[in-house]
Amino acid sequence: MFSRAVRPTIGFARSLSTSSQNNAKVAVLGASGGIGQPLSLLLKNSPLVSQLSLFDIAHTPGVAADLSHIETRAHVTGHMGPDQLDAALQGCDVVVIPAGVPRKPGMTRDDLFNTNATIVATLADACARNCPEAMICIIANPLKGLDPARVNVPVIGGHAGKTIIPLISQCTPKVEFPADQLAALTGRIQEAGTEVVKAKAGAGSATLSMAYAGARFTFSVLDAMNGKEGVVECAYVRSEETECKYFSTPLLLGKNGIEKNLGLGKLSAFEEKLVADAMGELKGSIKKGEDFVANMK
Repeated sequence: MFSRAVRPTIGFARSLSTSSQNNAKVAVLGASGGIGQPLSLLLKNSPLVSQLSLFDIAHTPGVAADLSHIETRAHVTGHMGPDQLDAALQGCDVVVIPAGVPRKPGMTRDDLFNTNATIVATLADACARNCPEAMICIIANPLKGLDPARVNVPVIGGHAGKTIIPLISQCTPKVEFPADQLAALTGRIQEAGTEVVKAKAGAGSATLSMAYAGARFTFSVLDAMNGKEGVVECAYVRSEETECKYFSTPLLLGKNGIEKNLGLGKLSAFEEKLVADAMGELKGSIKKGEDFVANMK
């Protein structure tokens, strides 16, 4: 997933109520899917969005018509099929891509790679042609005691299994766990997506929570573009923070996208080992992606 962090939902609620941005056009590519529909609903409810452009290969006019009855300011348009993709993207400030095939029980994220990589590559190419200055947020598989609303845990690394690294030592408010509980909690965070897939028993994957995370990330991008300072989100981007070319870390967002990569911060010995153990799998995933792009033409 493009962004992995557990941060206060207070900020999300504030984004829903602020009126600082008057003319942001946001596109959702994959708007008819399990993530795309609730994501579009959340975006429609925000005054940060004045135009909401929905695209998918099927059913988009119906989703757009449904959302248009919500009494918020965003004007909704529905675009369906490859012939309408360019029109959906023209003039967009932010493009959110939840498109792709969901994971089913027994499937690994690697099983989805070729299908979803092709979908995202096609959509990214369309963005480059129609809205080259837009911020692009990608949510695709392979993707991710205290009051949860007040807990902030940076999650770095990658998007699958042991490459997902929660930095519990950097949690605010500060927490401490015995070694066995820390290992169990870390494992559950790493397998959270699989837990949902199993619980849904073949009926889908994690869609509602991912839609929420995608909407919150989009609101953070819009806030930063509008001049709000101190906006930080975790995202998987090109990086020089580790020996991997791409790595998820906390990022300071600004008007032009990433203002500063905040890096890994101080890690515990347990977390240093998690990072070291993740390197081999991450490098393999990155090479697979680079080879895919190199062989596209």
